[in-house]
Formats: sequence, C-alpha cells, structure tokens
Amino acid sequence: MTARPAAPATSASVPAAFPADLIGPDPAPTGHDVDPSGPDLVAEYATGLATTRVWSAGDGSFWWWQRPGADAAPHRPVPPSSALPEVPDGARLVVPRPVGEGLMYRVHGSASAAGWLRDFRPAARLLVAGALGAAARGLRALHRDGVPAAEAGPVPGLRRLRDWAASDDALRRRARAFWGPDRTARLLDWAEQAGGPAADGVRRPVHGWASLGALIPPLNRGRTALLTGPDLGTGRPELDLGWLVGELAELAWRVPAHPDGGPAPDALALRRILLDAYGPGPDPVLTGRCAVLRIAVHMQDFARYQGWDEELLEYLAFTADLIDHEGRPTLPPSPGDPHEHP
Repeated sequence: MTARPAAPATSASVPAAFPADLIGPDPAPTGHDVDPSGPDLVAEYATGLATTRVWSAGDGSFWWWQRPGADAAPHRPVPPSSALPEVPDGARLVVPRPVGEGLMYRVHGSASAAGWLRDFRPAARLLVAGALGAAARGLRALHRDGVPAAEAGPVPGLRRLRDWAASDDALRRRARAFWGPDRTARLLDWAEQAGGPAADGVRRPVHGWASLGALIPPLNRGRTALLTGPDLGTGRPELDLGWLVGELAELAWRVPAHPDGGPAPDALALRRILLDAYGPGPDPVLTGRCAVLRIAVHMQDFARYQGWDEELLEYLAFTADLIDHEGRPTLPPSPGDPHEHP
C-alpha cells in the first residue's frame, strides 16, 4: 500500500521563502530562498493522513515540510527542543517549527529510510542499518531523559486505532467477521498497556510515530535525523521499538527479498540491529505486541485515508495470525531458537 502523489505545491500553502534560522542549531542556508514550484522541490507525496514535500536548501541540507491531510486531525502542539535530550551518538531528534499550514524540519537527507529500502543495492541497506542503530540510541535517550509535555497523553496512532475499533466502516465490518470479537479486544488491551506507565511505574515520553518514513539518513554529511514532534506522547518504551519492528516485519511480508541483494542486511537482520543498538530493558513480549499494533494502525489508516482496497483482506489475515501469536513472528528469534521468522 503506497502513497498517492501530492497535488502541486502552491504559494498559498507554503511560503515562497523560509527564514534562514528556521531550524537550529545547524548552520542555516545563507540567503537561500525556496521556490515551492521551482527546481528546488525534490520530492512530494501525500495520503489523506499527511502531505510531505522536500526541498533542497542549496547547502547540502534539505527542508522537510509536512501538513495534515485533508481528512486528518490538526497537528498537536510541538514541544520545544529543550524538552528533548541531546544524543551525541544517536539520531538527532529534530523538532519542527510551524511554517504556513504545516511543520518544517531541516535535515541532511532528501530521502527517508523507507525510500532507501526500495533500493536493493547493498550500500542502501547498509545506510538504513546505520540509521536504525542511530534511531535506537536516540529513542533510548528520549525514553530515559526526555521531559514529557504537560499536555502529553496517548499517542495519536493509538487513539486512531481505538476510534476505528468503535467504528462501522468497511474494513471494521470485515474485521468483525474475520477476526471475531476476541482479537479486537486483545489489540485494545495491548494499546492500553503500551500507553501506560513503564515497568518502574513512570510514564515515559515516547516518540509516538517512530517510523522508517520519519527516519532520515544523511545524504553526504551530517547526522541521521528522526523527525519528532506532533506525535509525542507518554507510554512504554516498547511502543516506539515495536513501531519500527512492526514496520520492518510488514515490509518483509509485502516485499520479497531481492535475489541479487548481496551481503547487505536483510529485513530480519535490520530488526536485530535496531534491538541490539537499543540495548537491554524492553519487554520482548510487549515489543512484539506493539509491532502488531503498528501494523493494525497502518492497515486502518490506509482504509480511512486512501479508501478500500482488496489488499486489505490479506492484511486482515496477516494481522489475525500475528495477534494469535502475540507478535512473536515479528521479532528476531532468541539465541538458540532454531525457528527463523520472516
């Protein structure tokens, strides 16, 4: 399930020039204006959930601008960068500023990890592997040292899942028939657990949408960035880890391995890299459950914002099996486990 092309950018939706100090503390472009209809626009794509446009800043960095889709809820307030920890050895947790109708980030890459994974060259997989390791270290710092915003609550993705479970749209009707009531009840129980306090009783700040699409490896220089802000909330650290694990497991299910991929890390190895870089502490059972939550949220987001597709029937079967196994197939096998997962 892929995003549809965005409508052409217009000066009504995006300012013709962005302030030079828009995203600190990195060096800012010097006198470089961004023409929303000119050659500086390097990428644009959209779903009903969000519109994303990427411009070259002319100095090796890039502006990423995102706004909610026509049918999506407005962005929540974004906390100041001071609420997030510095991560010298991990991904930068890049906080945006409001620009026009959306939010603007400044990073050193023009494509996300999700985009690089569509490139089957070994070097691209190695780039994503490094970015996932950096993301894990950045998330660990956020979970340990981040300052929860006073108004932070459940992350929007979990709220959308609960709203969908109470709805009567086409996907929900088919899910009732295919899943029965027990599987939905288990998903909602897991969502409640994921949004609750950590094992030590403390509510931790969580990214809320730690995804391959928000993870930006540097193109030539600079550091990996994790676009952060409107989905920040409180919950269990396993929520963020499971979100990325689930996305990688979903991609492994949907996209077969390239026969000429060479020695680059495969989808299972990428999950190992992520979890190993994060380190000990997370509950693997809850991480697997959160991976299933992420896949279910993606499934219902697609149905809501893109419309019905027969492929969603395959997703219902896929998620049913994952629910029955509590997400264990999404995780790399434990040492000594002879069973390899997808």
